[in-house]
Amino acid sequence: MSDQKLELTQEWDKTFAKSDKVNHEKVTFHNRYGITLAADLYMPASQDGPFAAIAVSGPFGAVKEQSSGLYAQHMAERGFLALAFDPSFTGESGGEPRFMASPDINTEDFMAAVDYLSCRDDVDPEHIGIIGICGWGGMALNAAALDPRIKATVTSTMYNMSRVNANGYFDSEDSAEARNAKRRDLAAQRTEAYRTGTYVRGGGTVDPDAPGDLPKFVRDYAVYYRGERGYHPRSLNSTDGWVTFGPMSFMNQPICCYTSEIEGAVLMIHGSEAHSCYFSRDEYARMTDGAVNPNNKELLIIDGATHTDLYDDVAGVIPYDKIEAFFRENLR
Repeated sequence: MSDQKLELTQEWDKTFAKSDKVNHEKVTFHNRYGITLAADLYMPASQDGPFAAIAVSGPFGAVKEQSSGLYAQHMAERGFLALAFDPSFTGESGGEPRFMASPDINTEDFMAAVDYLSCRDDVDPEHIGIIGICGWGGMALNAAALDPRIKATVTSTMYNMSRVNANGYFDSEDSAEARNAKRRDLAAQRTEAYRTGTYVRGGGTVDPDAPGDLPKFVRDYAVYYRGERGYHPRSLNSTDGWVTFGPMSFMNQPICCYTSEIEGAVLMIHGSEAHSCYFSRDEYARMTDGAVNPNNKELLIIDGATHTDLYDDVAGVIPYDKIEAFFRENLR
């Protein structure tokens, strides 16, 4: 299967500065559904392979020019070959229709990245790890539970997108009545989309200065995605958002069902003040309470950090030294 030819931006258009310690290039690879994915490859400038390699993606609705590229570049500075990719249907990656999400296909995207890395001459295929940020943290755990080639997994400020879509935030809508109401609404949107041939998008994040008593985390998202920190024109959260019924399948197709069976090492990182911290705490409990291999699982709570503090280096709290040490220990 050959990769689709994609239109890739060649100039540096990241939300962070380019490091002179790494070499960078655009690459493509395909998943088992034939979708071609676009990625930024970061390599140590002063070293030769074979390298231990790390695939990175997230947050949910973001692109590789934002958080995932930043994490990847930091890992390349520390001696790893790192690949930050756009998931299917988003960013510079292929897949139609655009701006959709799938618990299966997006988990597959991580495993396709492992396919690609495993076949590079400058990568040791026995030493591959992944990093998933926000909603792609849940996808990373799902991939790690399915793919034994993934020897080590880091999640940062993780969301379980199946849980939040099915149950609402903080499980406040965890009832058949609430879910059926959502299903009726989403089904009506699908009918209208088919009738008109138009997929309506959900609007992305709010205006940072929007009036009203909005939760702090909603404003935090807006400050990151719509401000100088993280705005990118291809990021769904920065612009017009996802197709409104795109994540519908998450409601009935849960991820992270078998995280207790992950044999490889896992490091979960979250901020103590993040609204989403319960996702990591609960998954860590599943991976350690009567699990297959609880001894190589770790939960690191960053005191005082919010959800978006782990998106970039503004707050200075992303524990790169810890992440490096974790991968060096588990990708050797």
